[in-house]
Amino acid sequence: MSGMVGELITLIIMALALGMDAFSVGLGMGMYKLGLKRIFYIGLTIGLFHVLMPLLGLLAGKFLSEKFGTFATIIGGLLLIVLGVQMILSTLKKEESKAITPAGFGLLLFGLSVSLDSFSVGLTLGIYGAKTFMVLFCFGIVAAVQTWAGLLLGRKVQGWLGTYSEALGGTILLGFGLKLLSQFW
Repeated sequence: MSGMVGELITLIIMALALGMDAFSVGLGMGMYKLGLKRIFYIGLTIGLFHVLMPLLGLLAGKFLSEKFGTFATIIGGLLLIVLGVQMILSTLKKEESKAITPAGFGLLLFGLSVSLDSFSVGLTLGIYGAKTFMVLFCFGIVAAVQTWAGLLLGRKVQGWLGTYSEALGGTILLGFGLKLLSQFW
């Protein structure tokens, strides 16, 4: 039982780290004059993408773990490290990104862009043998809630917090990647 609770806590922390992208972009999008109905749909869409992308990654990861065992675990840990470093480094860039309108195709593009890293993490968790339902449930719910929080908070404050939240998310993923690889030291 304690193993299951530990895995759930780990998945929630990972989901929070992955959802930082959605939160930070939501902060910026929250500066638009969005109605509560639009905010609801945006959060729901992001949550669904954070279920679909890790599911694809989990399936690929389970296949790899059955075929390649320990090597696949090392690759999974390295993927988390690379993803974490990439998130941290992206906070140092001063480039302005083009705004995506959070409706129609723009909303789907937005959902895909903030959930791509979930595929890599899903791949790692599939290699590691995580419980699929728990992963998808945690990632989807947490991403939707963080998106809603970012959008609502973005209506109230400036976007200065977004950069720091992405760096925090990258640091957490980096830590999990190192933890995964530490079993081989």
